[in-house]
Amino acid sequence: MNALTLLRYLPWIVVSVFFLFSSVIFVVDETDQAIITRLGAYKRTIQNPGLNLKIPFLEKANFFEKRILTSGALPAEYLTLDKKRLVADHVTRWKIVDPLLFYKTVRDLAGAKARLDDIVLSEMRRELASHDFSKIISSERENIMDTIASHARTQAKEFGIDIVDVRIKRADLPQEVQDSVFARMMAERQRIAKRYRSEGEEEAFKLRGETDKNRTILMAKAYEESQKLRGEGDATAAKVYAEAFSQDPVFYTFVRSLEAYEKSFNDKSTMLLSPDSDFLKHLRETYSQKS
Repeated sequence: MNALTLLRYLPWIVVSVFFLFSSVIFVVDETDQAIITRLGAYKRTIQNPGLNLKIPFLEKANFFEKRILTSGALPAEYLTLDKKRLVADHVTRWKIVDPLLFYKTVRDLAGAKARLDDIVLSEMRRELASHDFSKIISSERENIMDTIASHARTQAKEFGIDIVDVRIKRADLPQEVQDSVFARMMAERQRIAKRYRSEGEEEAFKLRGETDKNRTILMAKAYEESQKLRGEGDATAAKVYAEAFSQDPVFYTFVRSLEAYEKSFNDKSTMLLSPDSDFLKHLRETYSQKS
């Protein structure tokens, strides 16, 4: 084979070498583990990262995750010890610890998740049925989930799986029960609101009554004080009048008569008096003096 022919077939030679090289050498990542099968029969397990060799066309590398995996389930309904319905969805954290057993029993991740869901659901139904609803959602929830994880872990070992943890993401009442509880809560809040309003109105009536009573007392005291001051004023005026009257009774009588005439005689008043009336005494005297 001359150089020209070698150059002509060089690309095919490079491709063949690369294909052969890739068929012989494979890389196991630090996040993976692998089992090698030859014509379907198990040969060895590789759990350390690095380059590895296999027989091309005869051996096959099957890779599996080494990291912790997570799988969740759709919400399901459970019955508690006190016969209450509970809707809960869980999440399971797990990892593959025996890739060969895993490969023999469940083959892949989809098969593993289906088996784990069945196991965890079964354990949750059994465990939740032995506790009251209030304890599941409050004080005993942590212990319940630890117990479920422990029992499920024992069963999962048959598939080369180690369950790290099982947790309830959310626990609720069924929708129709939630609606009923919400309606009762609204009724209770309305009842409390009405009680507060009635207590407020009662307190308002008390305050209004107290205010009216205080106002009446103040008005009475003010009226009493005004009458007292008015009486004192009248007494003082009467005293002044008496002193003035004692000094010149005739003049005082005349002045008082003039004031009475001024108040009595106006354009709109009509009076019928006898000529010898005492009311006209000063007018008669004045007229007599002028005559």
